[in-house]
Amino acid sequence: MSSTATEHPGSVTVIGLGPMGRAMAGALLDRGYGVTVWNRTAARADDLVARGAVLAPSPADAVAANEVVILSLTDSVAVRAVLEPAAQALNGKVLFNLTSATPEEARAGARWAAEHGAVQLMGGVTSPPSGIGQPESVTFYSGPREAFDRHRPVLEALTGRAEHQGEDPGLAALFYQLGMVMFWTSMLSFWQAVALARANGLKAADILPHAVDTADSLAQFFAFYAERIDAGVHDGDVDRLAMGVASAEHVLHTHTEAGVDSTLPAAVVDLFRRGMEAGHAGDSFSSLVELLAKPGDPTGPGTDGRVRKDGLSLR
Repeated sequence: MSSTATEHPGSVTVIGLGPMGRAMAGALLDRGYGVTVWNRTAARADDLVARGAVLAPSPADAVAANEVVILSLTDSVAVRAVLEPAAQALNGKVLFNLTSATPEEARAGARWAAEHGAVQLMGGVTSPPSGIGQPESVTFYSGPREAFDRHRPVLEALTGRAEHQGEDPGLAALFYQLGMVMFWTSMLSFWQAVALARANGLKAADILPHAVDTADSLAQFFAFYAERIDAGVHDGDVDRLAMGVASAEHVLHTHTEAGVDSTLPAAVVDLFRRGMEAGHAGDSFSSLVELLAKPGDPTGPGTDGRVRKDGLSLR
């Protein structure tokens, strides 16, 4: 066994030293891994080098240094721009691409890597940089299971839970984006509620307990509707879209009365109305899934967020 192997459990390359990449390289150093890093702005590696990391002079050198290469870049375009000059070094490498991407971008990236003799697994990190190295943090992976299992200790050094979603390289990106669509819409709804509260003389802290209780209650709604949706049951025995329209319009009117931007609640009203127009007035709220599953018509009726004086959206 070489002296290098006795000093640490293995060696890993990290390409991209934004906040996430720096956190990942740091977590690997904390676990005793040898770490080679590369970043377009080399100065970002200074503190990591001080802790024992090796700064590669080029992406090709960084890729050549180790079998396992972790990519933490801005997007798929940046990944390709960095890897293309290093293509000759990719043969036999295992790439864990933790860059945000769409499922199709992930699949295209895996095909490109395979054409150059490398294996790529996509990863979707569900925590901020502060969560890297923490046992409760989660990353979704997809791609060849054998490579995932072989390098799982490295992945669990990054986040305590490394979950393989399947062989399809696009699945990790899909699960990540599923989380993001729920995260961003949930955060927007909270910020919207804060704006409405402030217009009525309240502070964010005043509504926080109610906001948390509301968010906590969503889990039971998810479970209830998931079972019915998978069974194809949208009977209006518990709720009806016609009732939902009235509720959503009350929310919209409350915003317009308060003089608060109503783009978000107007969009909700518009979606409910489209469900009504599609013949789902007597069906459950969950029938909107069938509407959302189809491409929208950009030339059809809709709302751009503007509202009339009575608070209803302009089409």
